[in-house]
Amino acid sequence: MDDELDDKIIYQTYVSHMKIMSKIAWGVPMNISPLAMGTYLWRLFKIYVLKPEIFVFGIIVFVVLMYIQTVHLWSNNLLGRLQYTLGKNEKSKLQKLSYFNIGDVEKSSWEKKMGPVAAYAVQGRRPKMEDRFVINDNIEKTGVALFAIFDGHGGEFAANYAKEKLIPNLYNKIIEIKGLVAGKPFKREKEVICQEEKTDPEKPVPPPTPTLQDRRKSFKKSSSTTDECIKGAKVITDTELLSKLENMRPITREVKPTKIEAVKETPIADYIDKLGTVNYGKLITDEVLASDRLLLEEAKKSMDVAGTTALIAILEGTKLVVANVGDSRGVMCDARGNVIPLSFDHKPQQMRERKRIKEAGGFVTFNGVWRVAGILATSRAMGDYPLKDKKLVIADPDILSFDLSYHKPMFVILASDGLWDTFSNEEAVAFIKERLNESDYGAKSITLQSYYRGSLDNITVIIINFKDNSFGFYSSS
Repeated sequence: MDDELDDKIIYQTYVSHMKIMSKIAWGVPMNISPLAMGTYLWRLFKIYVLKPEIFVFGIIVFVVLMYIQTVHLWSNNLLGRLQYTLGKNEKSKLQKLSYFNIGDVEKSSWEKKMGPVAAYAVQGRRPKMEDRFVINDNIEKTGVALFAIFDGHGGEFAANYAKEKLIPNLYNKIIEIKGLVAGKPFKREKEVICQEEKTDPEKPVPPPTPTLQDRRKSFKKSSSTTDECIKGAKVITDTELLSKLENMRPITREVKPTKIEAVKETPIADYIDKLGTVNYGKLITDEVLASDRLLLEEAKKSMDVAGTTALIAILEGTKLVVANVGDSRGVMCDARGNVIPLSFDHKPQQMRERKRIKEAGGFVTFNGVWRVAGILATSRAMGDYPLKDKKLVIADPDILSFDLSYHKPMFVILASDGLWDTFSNEEAVAFIKERLNESDYGAKSITLQSYYRGSLDNITVIIINFKDNSFGFYSSS
């Protein structure tokens, strides 16, 4: 019974199909005139197209096709704009490269060369230049060379203070110590001034106590040198840092009356052993901590939250002493081309630093990078009084000493973290090794290369060239 029913259904379907096809075939006008053809097509359109279900379905298909077409056009337009923007940026970057080498951005760069030592610094992509550096290859003909880099953050005040106060104090102490060793008396000047100011009568001597107006002046730029004595500037550029400091309840910018703790000054003789060897590590540590205490007092008076790292190197004969506070870094390339770290960064995520911060009641969080209390990306610095008051940040330097007669270095790199954000120790050494014959021993080349690698920070690099035995402490074999 079921089979018969199926056969009937199939037969009726076939018959209906043939009737429709016959109707279409026989309905075609024999005289193919435009009017007859139009009438025929209109009749077919009314029968098969102008039905509700066909009409609705057709509208849906039309909308879908229009949507696809619109998305296609929009995506092509967006892609074109993106390609145009990227091309424009690339073109702009190339223009900046040419422009940087020939002119305008040079106004935001500083350079200095003193014998076998050269430095180059750029403001880079930061709104202010907060790096400072110092080069002196022979302090008052004592045979002692001193090099330093200060990488300021939150403003220029702390870096300026370190350069204008800490470095002259070190100069005077070194001269006094060497005079004591040689049996020559040393008369301390009432007002310490930079060596460049002593030798250049055109540069004014800074007043003993800078005024607030003086501190607000920005860092003066010169394309010929950066090792100028520059008056401190109270210009806080890191708005994120300020907002976080203001929102933190345990830390306040309120200036509370505090007493300056009387710190007994270490006698000069205590820095010299029985053999006449100078303990430069102790000297630098004492001076850094003393300067940091005075810096904090000045910062609280003006409510300046700025801070600075400190990388200081003292070279005497075959002895190199490197002191580090923060994340500026020194690297040595020895005679065999080996990479020898001269310092190690102070980062909040390090075990000893994290432990110290937690014991002080602080915390370390990750916000792009690890930060002390969610604010500072280095766990040691000079200044930063809101964090310093809580002992979350300290200024105690790490000291490393090196016997250069053993290492026989080719060169030394001292740089702020703007360089190390884009270069590893090994990459920096390999880069300078190929450019040591340049007039500035590759200092400018590596600084600009770091900029074009995308460094977002100020970049300062000092290169000390030992290759030509300029300091004359080992044979060139």
